[in-house]
Amino acid sequence: MQEIEAMMASPDFWLDKDKAQAVVAEYQSLKEGGSGDPHDAGNATLAILAGAGGDDAEDFAYMLRKMYEGYAAKKGWRVRELHANENDHGGYRNLLLEITGAGAYGRLKHESGVHRLVRISPFNANAKRQTSFALVEVLPVLAANEKVDINPADVEMTFARSGGAGGQNVNKVETAVRLVHKPSGIAVHVSSERSQQANREKAFALLSAKLFAKAEAERDAAAKGRSVAATTANEWGSQIRSYVLHPYKMVKDHRTEHESGNPDKVLAGDLDDFIDAAAGQEVAS
Repeated sequence: MQEIEAMMASPDFWLDKDKAQAVVAEYQSLKEGGSGDPHDAGNATLAILAGAGGDDAEDFAYMLRKMYEGYAAKKGWRVRELHANENDHGGYRNLLLEITGAGAYGRLKHESGVHRLVRISPFNANAKRQTSFALVEVLPVLAANEKVDINPADVEMTFARSGGAGGQNVNKVETAVRLVHKPSGIAVHVSSERSQQANREKAFALLSAKLFAKAEAERDAAAKGRSVAATTANEWGSQIRSYVLHPYKMVKDHRTEHESGNPDKVLAGDLDDFIDAAAGQEVAS
């Protein structure tokens, strides 16, 4: 805070208005006991991607969706689906949620990482125990002055129908938008809006947030003498939390060692103790 106060006292501080406003927001966050990240007080975009485990992993993605919807309800936040790729069993190959409410990003960012489920598979005729994985990714909603400039030539854009189960629910027009940022390989898919233009704008905003988060992660890794590749290469094998439903009942966070013997309660959205433990560890480090 002393460094920021010195910067704010400089006669050149307001020459770059956008940068100055971002610094002031960081300063206010630190004064209020926050992490210093001005995004913490704002909204979040949360993606869930099924990993190894077939139908079980896709069902686990559904369970995680219900967990975060339950948590959002407890906080008084609003949840809106931006895109979902659903299977025939009601599970999800991937889905994207917009979570709107005070402090949503500051809380949910601690949920980013690989989640692991161990249970008797409802999809296995022999009632065998199955281990499955899902990846949770949480992004901040950027301010206008933070948007990453994207060269249109670097983006491959495709369109698809946003329709639902059939009949009147089928969207006859290709309004869903998928963007692939060719230099980074980052892809986004948005189908929540009624018009192609609205989906396109939201998709570019989301792509900008992903590129922003990637750049921030690279800067953080460089400052700590690590490479991003080294920290993410084994992500599917280094889960942050396990939900064990058989042969015993336990939810354990592998970052903080925090545990709960009531998985049903956790999967219904009782996450504050886990998030508080992760946030406390982040402050301590």
